[in-house]
Amino acid sequence: MQYEYLVSLKKHPSWKLLAADSAPMILGFFHQVFIKKKQRTIPADEMVSMMEDYLFHLHRILGEDVYSRSAKAYLDEWAGAQTGFLRKFYPARGEQAEYDLTPASEKVLEWISSFAPKEFIGTESRLLTVFRLLREIASHALIDPEAEIQRLEKEKNQIEKKLSALKAGQYPAKDTTRIKERFLEAGETAQRLLFDFRQVEENFRKLDRNTREKIAVSEASKGELLDEIFGDQDAINGSDQGKSFSAFWQYIMSPASQEELEHLLDQILALPEIRDLEDSEQLRRIRFQLINAGERVNQTRGQLVEQLRKFLDEQTWLENKRIMEIIRRIEKKAVAIRKKPPGQADFIYLDHIKPLINLPMERKLFQPLAQIRLDDEISEGKGDFEPTALFEQQYVDRKKLAQQVHRSLKGRSQVSLGEICEKFPVEKGLAELLTYLQMACESDNALVENDINIRIVYKDREGRMHQATLPEVIFVR
Repeated sequence: MQYEYLVSLKKHPSWKLLAADSAPMILGFFHQVFIKKKQRTIPADEMVSMMEDYLFHLHRILGEDVYSRSAKAYLDEWAGAQTGFLRKFYPARGEQAEYDLTPASEKVLEWISSFAPKEFIGTESRLLTVFRLLREIASHALIDPEAEIQRLEKEKNQIEKKLSALKAGQYPAKDTTRIKERFLEAGETAQRLLFDFRQVEENFRKLDRNTREKIAVSEASKGELLDEIFGDQDAINGSDQGKSFSAFWQYIMSPASQEELEHLLDQILALPEIRDLEDSEQLRRIRFQLINAGERVNQTRGQLVEQLRKFLDEQTWLENKRIMEIIRRIEKKAVAIRKKPPGQADFIYLDHIKPLINLPMERKLFQPLAQIRLDDEISEGKGDFEPTALFEQQYVDRKKLAQQVHRSLKGRSQVSLGEICEKFPVEKGLAELLTYLQMACESDNALVENDINIRIVYKDREGRMHQATLPEVIFVR
């Protein structure tokens, strides 16, 4: 790290927070309301109330003269552009402002928390993680095919030995230390993953902010500006971070992955070695916390698309307004000269005027129209199909299906297509199921799991039972 780079870091919010005289008070409050309570965002009224309680506690210990400003004044200062310790924003749905930690403050809290003495440091677990990652890199890159074959053969032999021992009733002795070590490492990794989501969301907010700035100050044409904006968005979505987040979201929203995670947590948290650990139950809520964090990132990405749509609507309105102003100016001038037309006859000039010449010999010869004779003896035709099918077409009300999805999601974070069909039986047959699939493919709040198939049973108009096999569809709020 160069000296100049370290000097520039003095303007970073993390450095400002550590260098502040009131850093212990700020970090203590942030840890109490965000980290300890596992809250992502806090409404403004609740935040002010907790800050008042926190100041009251400090005044009892340190005296009334210390930290004498009001709770709202402190929060406004921390959320200001000069500090950047908090982010104050209005959610998409709601009229009350909310507070959230910035990535800079979260990094400071994570760094400070690393000073606390730990029960033990899992050196073996981390070393095995390093080896596992290196093996995965070598396997995906296929650096040495022969070495990879030998490694897989060795792994295969080890697995066969373990299977033989288990089938023979020879179970390995349980290592309590390793179990605790692996569990603590899993909890730390999951917590760091939640911390990283604030940075991912911040990156998408920067893209949205840059887009708004380009729209406000750019003098380029609409086509050039949109090309630049969509290029930036494609660069974010196509970057390693964007691809990694898309892969994460698809995996965490998979019903199979959620079921496996919940099953593993139930088994592991039931172990007596794990129950004795402090905050062992916090890992159980990790699935819902990850889904909520990922949903906030998706909402930030959706705001960018909404901003582009508003820009296009505004530009179209301005162009239409300009055209109408030009037409009105022409009409006013026409009315003004209606009673006093120009005195000279040639007051207007038309360029590139040439005479229209028609030569008689270029005309085509007359050709009489061919007469079509119809046979009077026309018999009524008979079709080889049942025409009643043309009058029995079914209309699928897409708006009604969307309302059924919304009702099924009431009080829930996600619902599957099978659950929707159980609550609202299929009435229009296969056409209704295809409409559900089309709605899921066009929506950002739905996931189609092609690897998992479900079967839905429904009746036709005659009451006959039918069965349809289609991919699993998950709708989220």
